[in-house]
Amino acid sequence: MIRKLIVATGAAAVLAACSSGAGTTLASPIPIPSSTTAPAPRYSFPPYHPTIDPAKFTTNVTNPYMPFPVGTTAVYLGTRDGAPLRIEVSVTRETKTILGVKCIVVRDIVTGALEERTTDWYAQDTAGNVWYFGEDTKELKNGAVTSTAGTWTAGIDGALPGIVMPAHVTPGGPYREEYRPGVAEDVAKIIRDNASVNVPSGSYHNVVVTENTDLLDPSKLEHKFYASGVGQVYLNGVVNGHHEVVRLTQILTTK
Repeated sequence: MIRKLIVATGAAAVLAACSSGAGTTLASPIPIPSSTTAPAPRYSFPPYHPTIDPAKFTTNVTNPYMPFPVGTTAVYLGTRDGAPLRIEVSVTRETKTILGVKCIVVRDIVTGALEERTTDWYAQDTAGNVWYFGEDTKELKNGAVTSTAGTWTAGIDGALPGIVMPAHVTPGGPYREEYRPGVAEDVAKIIRDNASVNVPSGSYHNVVVTENTDLLDPSKLEHKFYASGVGQVYLNGVVNGHHEVVRLTQILTTK
């Protein structure tokens, strides 16, 4: 899911080393899949029943590794199987109430090798965890919708929210990012908290790296890089059989 969680704002810091693809350098790079045959990790989870208390959530998402400043648009450039890809992620002033929780509305537009329009809903709990309450996603071709696969809303058809960025970013076991049985079952785990990366928007260190996969599609394997005070700055992995690389290039602020 390259379209999801590619949100960023803030300033850059310090430097990185060791080349890992055009336009990106990584210090002590982690293994990154370069083909559609890369094996994904196997996870098993107990029954999933998160407790959601609306009084303990806010639309003021301030987790340093996934901030959502209202009125910002992050621009990413990358490739999908070598073909150009552009992603714009905008944090709107809109809200949507799901399971009694008021969520912030984030919209992203993908153009180039893939055409997609997605609306995502997030909220932060009092502990600082960023929760994902669903997405309305549409793939397009020549302006016509060709697929809505992956669409889900917490509270409908057995779907439940998941955590997309923990409050405490230390390497550990996997967690559910989204949950609609048989439709949306992405999971992730933090594998590093001390990486460095250099992308067009700047150079960052003490970067958190997650390993992401899909319980419904074991061929999916991504690594996402998050800088403190910024958000996601880099992604590299295999998604739906396609090799995707995405880098943060600039952040725009609207009035």
